[in-house]
Amino acid sequence: MTAPRIVLVGPPGAGKTTVGRLLAERLGVAFRDTDADVEQSQGKPVADVFYDDGEEHFRELERAAVATALAEHEGVLSLGGGAVLAPDNRALLTGHRVVFLNVGLGPAAKRVGLARDRPVLALNPRASLHLLLEERLPLYREVATIEVGTDDKTPEQVAAEVLEKELA
Repeated sequence: MTAPRIVLVGPPGAGKTTVGRLLAERLGVAFRDTDADVEQSQGKPVADVFYDDGEEHFRELERAAVATALAEHEGVLSLGGGAVLAPDNRALLTGHRVVFLNVGLGPAAKRVGLARDRPVLALNPRASLHLLLEERLPLYREVATIEVGTDDKTPEQVAAEVLEKELA
């Protein structure tokens, strides 16, 4: 059975893409991001899909991207921050090594900036991020087999901690 070596979940600003690329490099495997898969299939950025076609349509595309990537990718896989909202995606993650990259509100807000490319944060980034973190935290923890905090750590430090816990 083909399965990703590591699946990364977490909110916007947690470092899933940056840490995911570092992990893939260190493990000598490919990196894949389901948001990038959606962008490639639609020929436009996630933010445009979200705005042009609506969140419901984006979430359908995201569910398909997650299912496909979990079935065919053997490297490091990063899921979009909201992928855990879908019960189907949470069910598909059962049995996988899932790393929750946890980030606090302050560091996440600094990392996402004005969030122009993050549609769920567009109107009031800090307030939206606070609600998003509160709503999704239990879901990230539900699917995770490992949790790594990213506050006050470099991406290299986070990747090293993930590998340390992953190999334990």
